[in-house]
Amino acid sequence: MTPENQQITLEERITGALVGAAVGDALGGPVEGYSPDQILERHAGRVHGIVGPWNGDAWRTARPIAPYHKGDGHVTDDTLLTHALVRVYARVRDHLDAYAIADHLVPDLMTNPRWIPELEAEALPLHRVFLAEKWLVARLHYGHVDPREAGVGNIVNCGAAMYMAPVGLVNAANPPAAYTEALDIASAHQSSYGREAAGVFAAAMAAATAPGATPDSVVTACLRLAKDGTREAIDRVCEVAARHTDFESALRPLRAAVAPYDTVGDDYRSPSLAARRPSRLHAIEELPIALGMLVVASGDYRHAVLGSVNYGRDCDSIATMAGALAGALGSPVPEDWSKTVAEASRLDLWEPATTLTAVTREIFARDTHHRRAHESAFTALGGPGCTA
Repeated sequence: MTPENQQITLEERITGALVGAAVGDALGGPVEGYSPDQILERHAGRVHGIVGPWNGDAWRTARPIAPYHKGDGHVTDDTLLTHALVRVYARVRDHLDAYAIADHLVPDLMTNPRWIPELEAEALPLHRVFLAEKWLVARLHYGHVDPREAGVGNIVNCGAAMYMAPVGLVNAANPPAAYTEALDIASAHQSSYGREAAGVFAAAMAAATAPGATPDSVVTACLRLAKDGTREAIDRVCEVAARHTDFESALRPLRAAVAPYDTVGDDYRSPSLAARRPSRLHAIEELPIALGMLVVASGDYRHAVLGSVNYGRDCDSIATMAGALAGALGSPVPEDWSKTVAEASRLDLWEPATTLTAVTREIFARDTHHRRAHESAFTALGGPGCTA
């Protein structure tokens, strides 16, 4: 890794990650659910930037997309939930757990109207999120389920993983801590490999913020922590990714590598009977592919995101993750993309990063105080460092 990478500040990495995630999300939205071949035909070539809705002006009524205006630089629920989690950190100003999701995230989804780009209207975020995220409200607000167990029974998908970037950033350069915190947070939302992916993605984000980090060091950190099918899927996909240097040649090999671990099946819009059910043998598709694209691109933001977008399937979430990771590594987000997405989505993409940077510094200072107090107490008990 270049010396420039080692000099990137915490604020620059957090900004790159959060802006990069939002831009990746917006680029992937209009082609979500389609195959690489369908994308190629629809756009008379690969997608190389921000494009309009799949069905043009008929987006309001065309199925299965209606009533969402996907495209034209509009972010999706991935970004809405990522920013919501940043707001929870801003309110709590400490590490989070499943109870913080119940106490702060759920009320935010239910009671605070916000501009929803895909609806082109102000609405409650609850009205935009997918059923797997509405589960949070049903289980925690109406069902009064223990937040640490509320994710059990939900469909197993990338719903929790897709907004876990802030957890990795708060635990910058500490993948094990990010993994543990994200697993706790995600227990309110997901179980099985959906929860595991949330933990591993947070760990990947923490690893990407470390000075001198590379795509390989990020993958290595993931493999040290990941369990079961999630670990196997990441290992296999990244092994295949290492043989490619352009996303075009990697599209089919990466899909073939992840297919044995993916429960959805080849027809994304017609999932298999086993789709999204708990398993120790399987993994969500999005995280391994995002890591694979990061490897193919050697950490370059534009290449990793465009590879993720043109992969199709759940490509808004894949590009969200790949964009966050490349941004955290220090690869710049194209300014024309970020400016267009911010204007089209009516969002300040930079404010959440400023907020999270300040909170991260506060949390680190508090962690340092607690760690030194523990060291002092342990030394008094005759532990290492005792001078008696």
